Amino acid sequence: MKVLGIDIGGSGVKGALVDTNLGELVTKRKRYATPKSLMPADVLPVVRRVVDHFDYHGPVGVGFPAVVMNGAPRTPFTAHHVMEWVGFPVAEKLGEMTGREVTMLNDADAAGVAEMAFGAGRGIKGTVLLLTLGTGIGSALFVDGVLVPNTELGAIYLKGHNAYVEQYAADRVRDEEDLNWKAYAHRLDEYVSYLNHLLRPQLIIIGGGVSKKHKRFLPRLTVDTEVVPAQLRNEAGIIGAAVAAGRNWLAELS
Repeated sequence: MKVLGIDIGGSGVKGALVDTNLGELVTKRKRYATPKSLMPADVLPVVRRVVDHFDYHGPVGVGFPAVVMNGAPRTPFTAHHVMEWVGFPVAEKLGEMTGREVTMLNDADAAGVAEMAFGAGRGIKGTVLLLTLGTGIGSALFVDGVLVPNTELGAIYLKGHNAYVEQYAADRVRDEEDLNWKAYAHRLDEYVSYLNHLLRPQLIIIGGGVSKKHKRFLPRLTVDTEVVPAQLRNEAGIIGAAVAAGRNWLAELS
């Protein structure tokens, strides 16, 4: 089954048709820049442009960087804190604009769905945690393959550092503070060790753009749970969104 998956991010809105049986893109990704205003009235027409680019009329899956419930964000646009998204009926509006059935979920959850179905978490029982390290930190938690949605574990407050963890260990922070890989690995190790103590997962998957450089920092982690890089990387959000829409995932949860 071919389904259109779209990933809305702070810098770009990108999508592709996905074979949801194989977990593979069957077209090239189409990407447009996210409007700098980050306002719904400006961003949603860009999403429609992505939909219109493809000769496709089936369901559409959309990953969005916020807590998502019933097709609407319940928190601001992550890392940019744009409040106008909170409560805005995004899936409904996109359905009206495109004439397609739209399924919307948190972007890290979408990446997790892809990794569990086709990537590093495939076939793993018990608790699996995925962390996406980028502008902020996203999380996806699974128990025996079932998603616990909207965990937002990047919002944990680190009292000893007087900061939220995504202000301390996101890849953006590594870049802005010019941290070397040893220093960054130490920060990440603190965070991952804390989550490991709380959740005791079978496996921890590290995703986000920095995961392609995993050899520089993952071997430095001391946590006693297996930590592996995501396999689908930048395609995970698109693939997971498509899988969520194609398998009527939201209906299965209700």
